[in-house]
Parts: sequence; C-alpha cells; structure tokens
Amino acid sequence: MDRAFNLLSQLAESGADPGMSLAELSAASGLANSTTHRLLVSMKHLGYVEYEESKGLWSVGIKAFSVGNAYLRKRDFITQARPIMRELVAETGETSNLAVIKGDRHVFVGQIECKEVMRMVVQVGSGGYLHASGVGKALLSAMQEADVRQIIERTGLKPLSEKTIVTIDGLLAELAKIRKTRYALDDEEQTPGLRCIASNIYDEYGEAIAAVSISGPSVRILDTRIEAIANSVIQKADAITHTIGGRRPRSTDG
Repeated sequence: MDRAFNLLSQLAESGADPGMSLAELSAASGLANSTTHRLLVSMKHLGYVEYEESKGLWSVGIKAFSVGNAYLRKRDFITQARPIMRELVAETGETSNLAVIKGDRHVFVGQIECKEVMRMVVQVGSGGYLHASGVGKALLSAMQEADVRQIIERTGLKPLSEKTIVTIDGLLAELAKIRKTRYALDDEEQTPGLRCIASNIYDEYGEAIAAVSISGPSVRILDTRIEAIANSVIQKADAITHTIGGRRPRSTDG
C-alpha cells in the first residue's frame, strides 16, 4: 500500500500534463519497472489511475479525484449543515446542535439557538460524555459493539443524573433501539429537566461523521411531542447527509 500510494502521490505532485511514463514513475519512486507496472495496473482496475496507451502515459484517475473531493466535503459539512439546522429550529422551536466524536467524548462543532428565553446554550468546542447525551448515543450506535465496549472501559459510565444509563448491558440495549428507530433520546440523562433528540449524519461511505440534534427543557419537549420532533431531526439529518454527498447505510442494525 505504501508503494501504491507513493506512485499516486508522484502522479498528483508531478504537474506533468498529460501524465508520466512508466520509466519516469519508476525513477521517481525508486521501484523496479516491473513492480511499478504491476501496481499501476492494479490501481487502473480500481480507477485510481488512467493510462493513455497511444502516448504511454499514466495520470491520476477519477476515483482518486472522488476520494479527494469527499475529504473536502467532509471538512465543510459544518457550513453546509447550518441552513438545514436553521430549518430544524424553525420546525421544532428548540436549539439545534451539531457534534462529532473526538477521542472518547463528543464535541459540539455547531449550534443554532432558538428564540426561547429558556433554552440550551453550549460553547462550540465543548464536549461531554457519550453515554449520557443524545448526540453521543447516536454516534455510539454507529459503532461496532467491541469499539463501544473499549470506550466505556476507558471512560466508565459516570452517573450524571438519576436517569443516566450506568450499565454496559443497558447502554448496548439502548444503542440497539437507536439503530432501529434512527434517533437517540437523552431523557434528562445528562442534565435534569433537559431533553435532547439526535440522529446521525453519514458520509459517502455510509459512515457516521456527526450527529445533529435539538435540545430543550422537558416541559416543552413533552412525551407527546417526541415522535414528531424525532421525525424532524431524522429528516434534517438525512438532508445534511444528502447535501454533503453522503448516504445512509442500508441497515443500521448490528
């Protein structure tokens, strides 16, 4: 893999138009012609390089461009999410947050506040425990069980309120439910009197890269409103996923 990516880097950085010859690539990479040719043929089959037979020149393929462009979309998903988060605030009347996983915690990377006097306000860049928050549980639900267990082994299941899930079996059961419903509910598990509903945003590989949520006091986010609000959150998460060129995995179970 190191040698293949080195060849791809040589093609990308050379600036040669319309490409480089086998001899040039071999010299630049320090590989034998036969090894260089074998690697290039493999990458050609995958679409990462292209070969112009009439000129005997190799160049970067469309697949390499697609992967690089996906990185740019991922970097900019916060900006692209904000208009859709504003729509979510308008629909629900509550504050919308955007969070990612950093290490063993979730970190807020965006927020659109509602106009209510009593509302949730977090500082962008602040974080919290994954097991006791809507965004955290949503992101955990996209992980393999082994990875979830490793995180909990490191962080523990700290009780933050009387409703915090404090057993691994309880958390795993909660994550299984989230995979089926496609939304996570923080039912005053982090802060008494505060509820949060979150759903995942996915990249082009169907991998969860962030979670969008709404948060507000339990006196406004009543039991009778949870399903309707959850549907709005799921729809907006899907809209952000679509906007950044991502796709929801076919199945979120398991």
